[in-house]
Amino acid sequence: MSAVRAKRYIIDTTLRDGEQSAGLAFTSDDKYKMAMRMDTLGFYQIEAGIPALGNVEKEAILRIMSDKKNTLISAWNRMNRGDIAHSFDCNPDIIHISAPVSYVQIYSKLRKNKKWLEKTLFDCIAFAQDKGFRVTVGLEDASRADESFLIALINHLKKYDVHHVRYADTVGVLTPTRSGEVINALTRYTDMDIDIHVHNDLGMAVANSLVCAKEGAKYIDCTFFGIGERAGNCNLLDFLHASEPIFDLGVDRSKAKQVQNEIKDIVLGCN
Repeated sequence: MSAVRAKRYIIDTTLRDGEQSAGLAFTSDDKYKMAMRMDTLGFYQIEAGIPALGNVEKEAILRIMSDKKNTLISAWNRMNRGDIAHSFDCNPDIIHISAPVSYVQIYSKLRKNKKWLEKTLFDCIAFAQDKGFRVTVGLEDASRADESFLIALINHLKKYDVHHVRYADTVGVLTPTRSGEVINALTRYTDMDIDIHVHNDLGMAVANSLVCAKEGAKYIDCTFFGIGERAGNCNLLDFLHASEPIFDLGVDRSKAKQVQNEIKDIVLGCN
C-alpha cells in the first residue's frame, strides 16, 4: 500500500516575478491569456501583478478576476498605503504586502529601524483588512534576516489574522541545507503557514524548494520556464517532476507541460 502524499500548494508568479526577467514585458492581453490557461491547472494562487504600476496592469488583473474560475488571484504591493489603494481598484482575492526584513534592508537601505517596520507593516495590513481583503505578507530578503526576529514577527502577524507568510530568498543565497534548517525552525516555533519563494542564482531553486516543502513549507512559488529576476525562480515543471512521488500538489504535470507549450509563443514573443 502506497504512503499518503503530503498536501502542498503551488503559487504561480510567472505574471509578476517572471516578468522581471531581462527583456520581458507582457501586455494586458498576454497576461490575460496566460492566466486563463493557468486557471485550468489547479494552482492554489496566481500572483497576477503589481497594480501600482499603472492602468495597463490594473486592466489585466481586472480581466483575470472577471473570468477566472478555479484559482485565487493575488496582487503584489510594497509596504505602503499608496500601493495597497491601487490594489483595491482591482478587487483581488488576496492582497500581498512585501516587507523588507533583513537588517541590510531596514537599517542600511531604508535608514529605518525594526519598530518602524512593524508599525508600518501592521498599519498596512489593517488598511487592507478594513476593506475586507485577505492579506498575505512577504518577508523580503528573509534569507539574510535574523532568524529570531523573523520568528517573533511571524508570531505577531498571526495575531493580525494574516493568512500565510512568504519567506523570500530575494538575493538567491540559500542552499538546500540552510533552506531546510530555516523552514524547520519557522514551522516549529510559529503557528503560521509558510510560503517559500527562492531564486536560482546558485542553480538550486528547485532543490531548495523541495527541501523547504519537506520541512513543512505549505506553499511553493514557481514560474513557467523558471523565468524571473536575474537567474530566475523555481521552475514549475522541474518542481512538479521532482516532487511527484512525495507531495500531492493537485496539479497534473502533463497538463502543465501542455499549458507551457501553449504560452511559449507569448513568452518568446516578448523578448
